[in-house]
Amino acid sequence: MNIAALEPTIVWEHFQTLCDIPRPSKHEAALRDYLKGWAELRGLQTVVDAAGNLIVRKAATPGMEDRVGVVLQGHLDMVCQANTGTVHDFFNDPIRPVLKDGWLIAENTTLGADNGIGVALGLAVLASDDIAHGPVEVLMTLDEEAGMGGALGLEPGLLQGSMLINIDTEEWGEFYMGCAGGIDVNARRSYQPQPLPAGFEVRQLTVAGLVGGHSGADIHLGRGNANKVLIRLLRELETVTDLRVASFNGGTARNALAREAFAVVAYPAADGDKLAAYLDAFQSLMRFELAGVDEGVSIAANLASAGEVLAPADQQAILSALHAAPHGVKRMSQRVAGVVETSNNLGVVSIADGKVFTNLMVRSLLDSGFRNLASEIVGLFRLAGFEVETEGGYPGWAPNPASPLLALFQQVYREQFGADSGVQVIHAGLECGIIGAKYPQMDMVSFGPNIRGAHAPGERVEVASVGKAWQLLQAVLAAVPVSA
Repeated sequence: MNIAALEPTIVWEHFQTLCDIPRPSKHEAALRDYLKGWAELRGLQTVVDAAGNLIVRKAATPGMEDRVGVVLQGHLDMVCQANTGTVHDFFNDPIRPVLKDGWLIAENTTLGADNGIGVALGLAVLASDDIAHGPVEVLMTLDEEAGMGGALGLEPGLLQGSMLINIDTEEWGEFYMGCAGGIDVNARRSYQPQPLPAGFEVRQLTVAGLVGGHSGADIHLGRGNANKVLIRLLRELETVTDLRVASFNGGTARNALAREAFAVVAYPAADGDKLAAYLDAFQSLMRFELAGVDEGVSIAANLASAGEVLAPADQQAILSALHAAPHGVKRMSQRVAGVVETSNNLGVVSIADGKVFTNLMVRSLLDSGFRNLASEIVGLFRLAGFEVETEGGYPGWAPNPASPLLALFQQVYREQFGADSGVQVIHAGLECGIIGAKYPQMDMVSFGPNIRGAHAPGERVEVASVGKAWQLLQAVLAAVPVSA
């Protein structure tokens, strides 16, 4: 469909560009360079910093030169996920959404509304000729979804504004004043494969049909994690047959709940009927346990081939560690009611060709919280003979209920929409904490339109709420106070 025909066209035409130019994490250069050229053709000042982030500056409109400088911030990359059986090359193919019941949706892939809509709103401000604003900078960072690399590499002293509007949250009418920090744990181990025992039958076990979602924003919903479900199944099958694991592949992203996982296993051919019955019972159990959140979970077994399997001692150590690894909510916040304080996502697991790799993403509103849980996970995997490292730690964003920018957003929202807005702290990681550490005097708020299913195929954004977000952003920029 022609996304640019939606209203407000000044926003959607830019989102069309973001759908047309592929932008996986760490591969945003083509999009960034296109936007840099676009801005320079409009006579706007551009800066690309050492980390590759793009900053575009626009002068104040006449009569607004004395207003506080505002930074509009979003990230260029997107999480790339596709349903099994969907052929989509995220490095070359455009995203092709459709309009359904007022929502723009990518039915079989992620849409990239996270954070393409935020970037499009910033670009609309740069493109506009008829809205009032003081000095504006649009900061477009790289690599947010794969480790916050752009924000971590942002140079201090580059940004000139003293108020930052992060447009990367997904609940219209809610303003965010804090977020979780996080760190990755990567664990690796080698094993010596053994020949497939004689008389063994080989099957590929598949866990599929899970909803998936954002490993921070959706972690409290209790959805299934395909990695944890399949590892649990393997451990239980070890009690009823001489199960041997040949390979395992589950999850595709550190910050997405694993929707599918696959294991090639072998077992005595005489146990085939017993195994089939156990799989049926296990599927029923999972649907019972996940009722209301992931009722579509399915367990399948299909003929497969394998020449080698893990040695029993290796299999015992590896599966035990993965089975014991935490996933989900560790602790709810005692400071902010109803908000997750600390969690972990077992995002990616791979066992193949003599090597094991797993990635876990730990989050917490407290920097000490994610570091402590990460340390526990490191200890667990080291006991099982893994080499373990932590990577990409970034700070959380401490809430400031007295924020003048938050008060301005609340006031303008009330004036524009005749209702009160909400204020939240989000368990997902925003770049605000990292930017705030480099610019400690920066006053920050995050907001955005309604986005559902971020980080999973079927991601969608509500068209009407994008129009409202554009209306609010214009009104806030016009109401920014005079610089002290």
